[in-house]
Amino acid sequence: MKMNDFKEIFAGRKLLCCISILLAALLPYAAQGNDGVFYVNGNHLVPIQETDIALAKEVLSIRLFDDGYAEVDVQYELMNNGPAKTVTMGFEAEAPYNDSEAVFSRDGIHPYISNFTVEMNHERLTYLNAVVKTKYDEACEFIPLDLDRWKSYGEVKMRNGDDLPHNAMLYDAKKDSLIDFAYAYYFIARFNPGLNTVHHTYRYRMSYGVGRTFEVPYWLLPALRWANRQIDDFTLRITAPNTAKHFFVADSLFAGSEFVVAEGTGKIKKTRNFEDLYIETALRNGTVEWHATNFRPKGNMTIQSAERLHYDDFVLGTFYDRSDRYQPGAYLTEPGKTEERRRILQNLPYASRGFVFKDRKLRRYFEKFWWYMPDPAWQPDTADFTPRERKLIQEGE
Repeated sequence: MKMNDFKEIFAGRKLLCCISILLAALLPYAAQGNDGVFYVNGNHLVPIQETDIALAKEVLSIRLFDDGYAEVDVQYELMNNGPAKTVTMGFEAEAPYNDSEAVFSRDGIHPYISNFTVEMNHERLTYLNAVVKTKYDEACEFIPLDLDRWKSYGEVKMRNGDDLPHNAMLYDAKKDSLIDFAYAYYFIARFNPGLNTVHHTYRYRMSYGVGRTFEVPYWLLPALRWANRQIDDFTLRITAPNTAKHFFVADSLFAGSEFVVAEGTGKIKKTRNFEDLYIETALRNGTVEWHATNFRPKGNMTIQSAERLHYDDFVLGTFYDRSDRYQPGAYLTEPGKTEERRRILQNLPYASRGFVFKDRKLRRYFEKFWWYMPDPAWQPDTADFTPRERKLIQEGE
């Protein structure tokens, strides 16, 4: 897309943005430290300074998979209390923050987001992409950048010969200045008087790093920027399709209503870690759901894998995840019991599926863990075991 085309679209029009998903993906843990770097930041469809359009309903569905990816599906009902109007809405996804990979997409398509779709009033919309300057919490305007002037990490050196601080920044040699940048997905939203629907989906990489197998931050606060300064009817659905996931969210964000297991097999409890209280969930091919009316979020949400809640226990099996990112050798070990440790590792995939162990020692061991949910009907069947789990069974590592 040419710069002049971008300027023409936005001439005289302030972009009402911006969207509430914050995605973050960390590098696999490094032996020398816990430093993490981010893959993705994003927003969801929440305009700023909107006075006519109210967010009447939102159904947010997040699906967690074993391949390191998550999918988001957001369905909105928005009430336009004024005449028909056109609003430019945008999805802004910040640049990958990854010191080991100099990834820069000049076409404005984020390298770690795929399958982005948007519909309004059941009509599929087209969208454009651009590289833009980020403004964080300020009034959000997509500002087109002259990429002949601004260069990315890996393309330039600073005056002292060092690389840019990270590849989520652009450098202007003429002014010797740095800016944070993002990839923009933007579209024209034509609101009819009365009720309108917006539906969008996309797929992205989940976060991971030391002490967390997966992590999905999500911005809730931008919902306060609609005319009603709240979500009149809000539903959050977190699903573990055809797998098991053990995770938590901050309890302080979800007062006034309780999480429930809406589908499949699951458990929910409140867990205190130091001075903070969390909602801990174990799901097996199921969905946990939270619903509230007149929801005024007090902060932003992060869905985190649950090993951090139990990290101080140092007991192998306190947390288990089926994905390749689960690394039992990195944490939660039982030193000095090599053969017993191997046997536990080999049986973790079975325990994850609810196998009722006939071996008394194994049964008693796994019954200690809250995430273990026995299923007498499940018979040993390795058809859905991941390559990582097959290796675990064979080698115990």
